Amino acid sequence: MFTTFTLLFAAGVGCRLALSWVLRTQFQITLCVPQTLAILVLLLACLPSWLQPIPFPLPFSLTLGALLSDLILGRAAL
Repeated sequence: MFTTFTLLFAAGVGCRLALSWVLRTQFQITLCVPQTLAILVLLLACLPSWLQPIPFPLPFSLTLGALLSDLILGRAAL
């Protein structure tokens, strides 16, 4: 059995891959997020709800799955 964290992580990766594929095939756009922004979004997802400056409804594992490729590859955002 997979844990909830693993399933949400896989869902985040899958959504990111699907969105990247659609944007690349339909509009010839490459989706990339600057590393600094990706780290800030992950930190916002890590914070408890009472400490967040703005509400962030996505769980950490889903956010990590969606932004992991930007953190690893470090492509320049244009």
